[in-house]
Amino acid sequence: MAGERVCLVTAPAERADDIARVLVQERLAACVNIVPSVRSVYRWEGEVQQGEEALLVVKTTADRLVALDARLADVHPYDTYELVALEVTGGNAAYLAWIGAGVTPG
Repeated sequence: MAGERVCLVTAPAERADDIARVLVQERLAACVNIVPSVRSVYRWEGEVQQGEEALLVVKTTADRLVALDARLADVHPYDTYELVALEVTGGNAAYLAWIGAGVTPG
């Protein structure tokens, strides 16, 4: 393993495909799964809010997280967007190598 990460990003459903395509085309992610509808309940500006979003599950590497975050700042419509990176501690070795090969080293 070479520092693979699974990142969670929520976005408006109508923007999810575009965001995913940018991340993969620019080799910031090897793959992005789009879960088309999640209901989010959260506190924002002092009030409990609720809304429908898409969940992007981004497969990348640790050395691409800063660039991934910077690119999300450009393409994501939220000022405060979700980006949570989870360390991969195991899995199919061939798949994990594929993730590493699918992103441009940082």
